[in-house]
This record gives sequence, structure tokens and C-alpha cells, in this order.
Amino acid sequence: MPTFRAHDGTVLAHHTEGEGEPLVCLPGGPMRASAYLGDLGGLTAHRALVRLDLRGTGDSALPDDDTTYRCDRLAGDVEALLDRLGLDRADLLAHSAGGNLALLYAAAHPGRVRSLILVTPGTRALGIEATEDDWRGAIALRRGEPWYEAGSAAWEAFLGGAELDDLWPDIVPFMYGRWDAAAREHAADDAHQTNPRARGSYYAEGAFDPAATRKALAALEAPVLVLAGEYDGGPTPARAREIAALFPHGTAAVLAGAGHYPWLDDPDAFRRTVAAFLEADGRPP
Repeated sequence: MPTFRAHDGTVLAHHTEGEGEPLVCLPGGPMRASAYLGDLGGLTAHRALVRLDLRGTGDSALPDDDTTYRCDRLAGDVEALLDRLGLDRADLLAHSAGGNLALLYAAAHPGRVRSLILVTPGTRALGIEATEDDWRGAIALRRGEPWYEAGSAAWEAFLGGAELDDLWPDIVPFMYGRWDAAAREHAADDAHQTNPRARGSYYAEGAFDPAATRKALAALEAPVLVLAGEYDGGPTPARAREIAALFPHGTAAVLAGAGHYPWLDDPDAFRRTVAAFLEADGRPP
């Protein structure tokens, strides 16, 4: 397992699987170990996936200072990884809350981003968040599922201010296109893959300046793909198109029948979509 040191000396780990040009992968959660990304639906057939374990997660060490868990401060760890890999420019893929980290990194270091793939991204860094109507619309799409009634009631309780942890077992099926054995196993891993203390600091006050980030990314020359799942509420397909429109070279794609983890719901479609994007401007797949 390769390791390297961040700017503050924290030892960080990354995991590489597959062959070909590197695709640097940033996990969500926030602050969930990168193992849950797996091989991203077989994307290892096209690229060498380099999954970063963010500080305090997976095989990366705990930092001495908890304030370094804040999203904007983690951008330095991405920079250190690219230096460790010897990459002047990199293709980045980020999932969910990791989208915020990728956006902040691209805004601060646009010249080092060759392309950006945002998979069902969190975009608080842009001042865009899923609304209650977004979630209610996504939830309504699952009518007829055996877990719908309990899950819908749990969502309403959460939107009304109840604690998410108490409701999560009923809510989590909405995050997947199919609530089958594979989805249940994937969801169960969250508890032991996530650092709750780090999660609490990720969105700490001062992490984001949406106006400045939008201004910086409006000049980003790299192509950007925003990939949404048909059934996801964060972001919805419409919201994903809104996000993509903020970039000079942004495009949105929607995977039918998919939720928040589209590489699990339809591995073939996910792999084809991402591989086609990476190939689009003449780079090797």
C-alpha cells in the first residue's frame, strides 16, 4: 500500500487498481474510506484508478489537528497526491461529498486538472444544494417499492428536523437504484468506513466561498462531466444539468434506473459513460 506525506506531515494512503493512465478518485461520505468505490463498475479496464483515503479514513493516518478535516484544507492533500504520482495534470473523479473537494481543488489549481468527473456530486462549494422539493420528487419515483412507505415517512421526519442517524435504516434504500443484497452490503459498510469525527469537521464554517469558486471555475478549460442517477435527489437530473452549465465545457449525463451509487446500479452504463467522456478529446481510454 503506497503512502506519502501531506504538507503537515500526515501520512496518507492511496490504492491503485487497473492499468493505463491514472484516474485520481476522491471519495465522498463525507470522510468515508475510498474502499466503497471499488472498481467503479469495471472502470479498471480503461484506467488505473488511484483511490485516495482522505486523512483519518481507511489506511491514512489521523492528523494532529482536527481542523485539517475541513474540505478546503483537504485540497492540499490532493495536491500532495498528484505530486507523489508525478502528475503535472490529472483526470479527477469525485463522488458525492467529494465533489466539493474536487471543485475547490479545480478552482485553486485549474492548470493541474485535465478533466473532471463529478459523480452524483455534492456542490455546496458552488452554493447549490438539493432542496426539499428535489428530495420529495426523487422519493415519489419509488412508489410501489415494498420499503417506500416506511422510507417516505422517515424522510419527512428528517426534513422536519429529526436526527438522521435514527432514521437512516429506512431512508438508505432510496440511495440505490435496486435495494438488493449487493446494495445492502454496500450500505452496511458505511458505518465502519466513515470517520464521524472527521465528517463533523468537513463542512465547518469557512470551508466554502461559493461566489469565488464559481468565478474561478467559470474560466476552467478542462472538460467536466456531471453524472446523475435518475432516482437520486442529490443532485436530481435537472440539478445536474444546472451544475454542468456553470462550466465552459460542462456536460451532464443521467443513468436510467440509478441512484446515488450509479456504478453499482448499472455498471456497464456507468463504465461506458465515463470511458466515452475520457476518450472524447483524443486521450487514450
